[in-house]
Amino acid sequence: MGSRRKKITTEALRAMKAAEQKITALTAYDHLFATLLDESGIDLILVGDSVATVVQGEDTTVPVTLDQMIYHAGLVSRAVKRAFVVGDMPFLTYRVSTEEALHNAGRLMQDARVEAVKIEGGQPVLDSVRRLTDAGIPVMGHLGLTPQSIHNFGTYKVRGESESEAEQIVEDARCLEQAGAFAVVLEKIPSDVAETVTKAVSIPTVGIGAGSGCDGQILVSYDMLGLFTRFRPRFVRRYAELAEQIRTAVQGYCSDVREGDFPNADESY
Repeated sequence: MGSRRKKITTEALRAMKAAEQKITALTAYDHLFATLLDESGIDLILVGDSVATVVQGEDTTVPVTLDQMIYHAGLVSRAVKRAFVVGDMPFLTYRVSTEEALHNAGRLMQDARVEAVKIEGGQPVLDSVRRLTDAGIPVMGHLGLTPQSIHNFGTYKVRGESESEAEQIVEDARCLEQAGAFAVVLEKIPSDVAETVTKAVSIPTVGIGAGSGCDGQILVSYDMLGLFTRFRPRFVRRYAELAEQIRTAVQGYCSDVREGDFPNADESY
């Protein structure tokens, strides 16, 4: 029990890759969910900018702000004892300049108490990755489908299907490692490309819609638990259908109140 509850760190994640021990990761946006995930033994918790779509009701991740990410990440960090907590750097907070990237990442580290930040992209963000890691801020990369660039892509289709794009993803992963990134998320790319990346770098790869050959897997918790039902990506496996259970529970509560069955004598003072 003691070893299972040992704090996860960047070193521990690298050791898990070396030992071929799969890394488990999910997203969280609040204290309660983070507590439940941490107590359940998850290795890595990402405070994702997906909060924009699954919590705020936005169509993309672009609108979420740094202040909002700091708020949600702070709720999560205060809850977690074992898991490694990563905070997403939102749209345009790390591409204007390396100094602005450092300032914004520093706010996530200091104000929200995350243990690392995640940024999307390859070649264009390498200078920021170097600047952050040189300053002692661990950086997780993100390649393949990068949701903050959705208006540039114009579609959520699989990335890396062409030979040239697949080669670019592999090269970007190598460059991210050389720039100091401790891990990289691979989103919605062919499984053989993800396997090639995983073998090409010594840092852990964490897949989402990238097949089973990655060093770990991550899903949006609201997707995995069946809470978010507006759309369902092919790569999501639902381990519960909580949206339907919640509807049923609320309907039962409404019925009991309206019929005078709640509260009963045992529930009254």
